[in-house]
Amino acid sequence: MQVSVETTEGLGRRMTVAVPAEQIESEIKDRLKSLAPKVKISGFRPGKVPFSVVEKRYGIQVRAEVIGDTVSSSFYEAVTKENLRPAGTPKISEQKQTPEQGLEYTAEFEVYPEIKVTGLDSIKLERKVAEINDEDVDDMVEKLRKQRVTWEAVDRAAQTDDQVTVDYKGTINGEVFQGGEGKDLKVIIGAKGMIEGFEDGLIGAEKGKTIELDLKFPESYGSPDIAGKDVHFVLDVSAVEQPVMPEINAEFLKSFNIDGEGIEALKADVRSNMEKEAARLVKSRIKRQVLDAVLEKNNIDVPLALVKEEADRLAQQMQDQLRWQQGQNTDSTGVSSEAYEKEGKRRITLGLILAEIIKENDIRATKEAVRAEVERMAASYGDPQAVVQWYYSDPKRLSEIESLILEEAVVDWVLEQAQVTDTMVPFKDLVSSKE
Repeated sequence: MQVSVETTEGLGRRMTVAVPAEQIESEIKDRLKSLAPKVKISGFRPGKVPFSVVEKRYGIQVRAEVIGDTVSSSFYEAVTKENLRPAGTPKISEQKQTPEQGLEYTAEFEVYPEIKVTGLDSIKLERKVAEINDEDVDDMVEKLRKQRVTWEAVDRAAQTDDQVTVDYKGTINGEVFQGGEGKDLKVIIGAKGMIEGFEDGLIGAEKGKTIELDLKFPESYGSPDIAGKDVHFVLDVSAVEQPVMPEINAEFLKSFNIDGEGIEALKADVRSNMEKEAARLVKSRIKRQVLDAVLEKNNIDVPLALVKEEADRLAQQMQDQLRWQQGQNTDSTGVSSEAYEKEGKRRITLGLILAEIIKENDIRATKEAVRAEVERMAASYGDPQAVVQWYYSDPKRLSEIESLILEEAVVDWVLEQAQVTDTMVPFKDLVSSKE
């Protein structure tokens, strides 16, 4: 077998493979011979069909099978010989075959890049952390109370934090727009749930009165038909109610599954949950920073075929999610894989770099670590043992857990190499930050 390889562009390779005629013809003859005893042709006893008849009847079919099998086997033999690591499915073209000259074909494909991870010790990261103090806990308790607020009718003008119920009609250029008319709309003044000026316009409103507002929809409004347009609202006020905060009593504590008594038991539970949330946020954000930094320090070429496959997979996931959310008959043909190419490239690049770090540093996910992670994830379900069994019933599910553990281990390893500065921030800033 003769093999020649040329580099096309980037990671692209064009490989020409020539397989001698003797090898092809010998394999065809051997297959026809093994087929002959099984052939049943009218006029001949089973197993007694002459080879020439078998060759005439099945020669073309067997030749095609041998050519197909030879292309497949010789391709992998050739890339092994040339120390190439193909990425994706090769494109076979210019295939030529004759009994006299043998088989020759061209395979075009991409190869995995050679990766040398560098620059990790020069990574500088800021890790924002928060210590939960008493004021943070008190603020969270108040938020929990507000979540269970009740409303009490008042005979006065509306003010901030009140809930006002209105029948409304909104017009643009004198015409009611789609969704611009309705009854019993409840608006909490100061909640910032309406367009700018709507809630403030209800300050001073009284039951039985009518209010007219001239406002403007923001340019970024979700409906393109009315975004950025002037709107006139007519609001008929049917109720004004003030908030009534619940007392922290046994019934209130029970609603949060608090076993202890009094507000201290609630605060202890709240603090514990806030500490868990803070730890989760810190971990997820520093992980993102680490992965971004690793990418920045190691700009590598990646096989376009793998990027395309990943983009297709992400697009398919979105299609499946849309069908699940909106119904099986939802037309999700608008989900294009091109929209996911950037994220697909990021994932493939990171995967290759992390795989190299894992290999070079012999990072492993032990059975004990996998088990511990599965049990941790299962703990939040009603029947944890059933969830554990579900994971262990499918090797693919366990493989996903293993990949997750390896990724976390790589992040921890990179953090040990990097220069990390911890910055203390208020808990509310940690939660509200988008970084």
